[in-house]
Amino acid sequence: QVQLVESGGGLVQAGGSLRLSCAASGGTFSTDYMGWFRQAPGKEREFVAHSTRRPTTTDYADSVKGRFTVSRDNAKNTLYLQMNSLKPEETGVYYCAANRNRIITSNRRNPAAYAYWGQGTQVTVSS
Repeated sequence: QVQLVESGGGLVQAGGSLRLSCAASGGTFSTDYMGWFRQAPGKEREFVAHSTRRPTTTDYADSVKGRFTVSRDNAKNTLYLQMNSLKPEETGVYYCAANRNRIITSNRRNPAAYAYWGQGTQVTVSS
């Protein structure tokens, strides 16, 4: 029903930048509540950033504040994650997640709150 397709991952040196995209389809409200999550090898999936529309809000993991920026193009149903000053520990598979229905503020960092997930895009940050 809701399809998410991530792109933009790749290999980058520490301190470099990368921009991820997540194209959503399958519903008018499929991008209303969207987030980015990261799963590093051998680790649990963790919250990176979240975005809402109407109203537009953003939220970030403490570790990425000031370096990452989440944005969206509502007309294209596309979510972006601009990642600057990347660190090696931020290597992992980055997943785009979405929920058609509202996710309350306190639950937006919880992966279990999202019904739809993309396939992930690999981000590798080398030293």
